[in-house]
Amino acid sequence: MEEKLKDKDKVILLVKEPESDKLRVVSGMEENGKMKTVEPTKENQSQFLIIDTNGNMLENFMTNFMRQYNNLTEFNFLKIPLDRLDEGISKFQEKMKNPDFDLKKLDEAVDPQQYAKQDSSINESRINWNQLDRLGVNREILERTKSLEAMLNRQKSPVLLPIAAKFDDVILRTDARLSFREMPDGNLTVVINAIRKEPELDRPYFGVKFTDEDKQNLLSSGNLGRIVDAEFKKGEITPVFISVDRLTNELVSMRADRLRIPDTIKGITLETNQKQQLNEGKQVYLENMISKNGNKFSANIQINADKKRLEFLFDQQPRQAQENRQKPEDGFNLPKTIGGVELTDKQRNALHADKTVYISGMVDKQGQEYNAYVKINRDEEKLDFFKWNPDKSKAKVSIR
Repeated sequence: MEEKLKDKDKVILLVKEPESDKLRVVSGMEENGKMKTVEPTKENQSQFLIIDTNGNMLENFMTNFMRQYNNLTEFNFLKIPLDRLDEGISKFQEKMKNPDFDLKKLDEAVDPQQYAKQDSSINESRINWNQLDRLGVNREILERTKSLEAMLNRQKSPVLLPIAAKFDDVILRTDARLSFREMPDGNLTVVINAIRKEPELDRPYFGVKFTDEDKQNLLSSGNLGRIVDAEFKKGEITPVFISVDRLTNELVSMRADRLRIPDTIKGITLETNQKQQLNEGKQVYLENMISKNGNKFSANIQINADKKRLEFLFDQQPRQAQENRQKPEDGFNLPKTIGGVELTDKQRNALHADKTVYISGMVDKQGQEYNAYVKINRDEEKLDFFKWNPDKSKAKVSIR
């Protein structure tokens, strides 16, 4: 059973509403979307909106709040630990006696726009299915590979899809990741992110020239490891992170101002210098993180511009950590045998590094021998079995 949060780990939201000189505690949202608040007293504590900073409650609340209210400048939000309520109220109310004091300047201030999730999903009715059909891709393929959901959220398909593009009497067959793009005329078109033999690191990326260290970083971890200034439009500089799409070898960027580092990751509270390093695109090694199934694991974490989030790098651990363990301790309980086949050290290390392994001679429950590609599914914390290489085709077969 999951241990309840202690008071020191609970965070609440204080709000100064328009035309009010008092702070109240946010307790939730009405059915009509209006914000609910209560007075900051111990009697009302059971009604407080308790926020776990490791979850999505704050983002969800701020998203709903921004949908309902137009003039955000009328509200002032403050985020404090529950066990500091009395102390915080006294301090803030004292500062509010000065009519020129701005609550937004406090360290505890919360900007709704910083936390709110922007609803930029694509309406499915805008999809040109004829265009996809000409590539040999249909709805069933996109749904089966979970690509439709990702593409509607303006992301690339999570897997490589086999396409067959027709040019007069010539048919070009290849594997690619697909995505949607808004055209200047407002129409929606399909973008083909084809496989490259290798990342193009000797050519400037929108004005960014890679150093030898940059190239080594991109080839080893897949991430540049620093923020650089890209020039997507002439004379307009945009600070970005850069990573390699590991399925296509395409270089991908993400605006640096889109990154928000959480206070805790898998049960580990980040120190100020660690958050700073992550904000700069560097790797940070964390030990004794807790996986969903309760196991401890350690890994480097770093921003991945292609995934648009922090990722775990299990094969990039410090030399000392590698010497202290035979395999990456990633929290996944990998069995010694799969389908009766004992895994080699090479196979185990590859699986822990999120790579695909082909295993032959396995036996199912009916005693039938079979072969399959195997890969760890970290979202569901299980092994996935595939008839074909999942990096090229995602026709998954059931686990025997």
